[in-house]
Amino acid sequence: MENKETKRTDVNKLGEFGLIDHLTHDIVLQNKSSRRGIGDDAAVIDHGDLQTVVSSDMLVEGIHFDMMYTPLKHLGYKSVIVNLSDIYAMNARPTQITVSIAFSNRYSVEAIDELYEGILLACKLYNVDLVGGDTTSSPKGLIISITAIGEAKNEDIVYRDGAQSGDIICVSGDLGAAYLGLQILEREKQIYLEAPQVQPDLENQEYCLRRFLKPEARKDTIEYFAKHGFKPTSMIDISDGLASELFHICKQSDVGAYIEEDKVSIQPDAYQLALKFNVNPITCALNGGEDYELLFTVKPDDLEKVRFMPGVYLIGDILDKKEGINLHSSGGNIYPLEAQGWQHFKAE
Repeated sequence: MENKETKRTDVNKLGEFGLIDHLTHDIVLQNKSSRRGIGDDAAVIDHGDLQTVVSSDMLVEGIHFDMMYTPLKHLGYKSVIVNLSDIYAMNARPTQITVSIAFSNRYSVEAIDELYEGILLACKLYNVDLVGGDTTSSPKGLIISITAIGEAKNEDIVYRDGAQSGDIICVSGDLGAAYLGLQILEREKQIYLEAPQVQPDLENQEYCLRRFLKPEARKDTIEYFAKHGFKPTSMIDISDGLASELFHICKQSDVGAYIEEDKVSIQPDAYQLALKFNVNPITCALNGGEDYELLFTVKPDDLEKVRFMPGVYLIGDILDKKEGINLHSSGGNIYPLEAQGWQHFKAE
């Protein structure tokens, strides 16, 4: 009998986005109501006057969160926010969520109650209804899967593929603090494992910790667009780092770009903490992730409208594709950007 060796490709060879491309390249949308499928922050389904916008995220214990330093209420809150952020990134309004969880017998009813306290608080603050879901057992740990549903008029939806040469690149807030909050918690975890009697050193680090443990979605940014009667040409939420998200926009829009290091906002506490960790602050902003700010582009004609948006920073320009995607450093040098992002698939 012929013995053919089965081909085995390591998922890490493809990475998260390469795997998505691999799994979905043969998908053909068969229904006219499916206006936009895989490849953006959310899917868009045509329901007449309003479009339904749908996004789903899964959080897995040991991959996306560590229970040694993550309060369950914060985890519940954050699990909702990361989904709402995707809806806002389409310039849509989230209206409902479904929540599915799988958990081991290590989790008590009281623990799940605490998780749901955070979920329900986020729903209340963002005016979103929890309308369904599922619960089941897990052989190990906790898994949370949330689907967010939103709505918008067809003409209001913003995709990743609308950026054009000459557009201005904007970010809705500061970057890098969430990544540094994670570094603090990982440092304290290691110290605790080696010396449980040592008290944690978290003084003057509240901002970075809050940005990581309890982020907020930029509902206010979307409301500003509506109030002032304009919309971005493209938009994406920053979950995997500024560089990675900019590459998504440029790939989908078939353009190039540059960003200026000095114009990327890094909160002062985060800046100092990066130096303390011997990390270049701009590296945290470019590749850290989990900021859940909005990266968007606007036409030059809308410059005056966006210039006065609270907390919004104009960080660069969209260029012709042949110009590439570059960082203009504070020292006057030009460096090709690399989309490092976050490694979702870890070796066992």
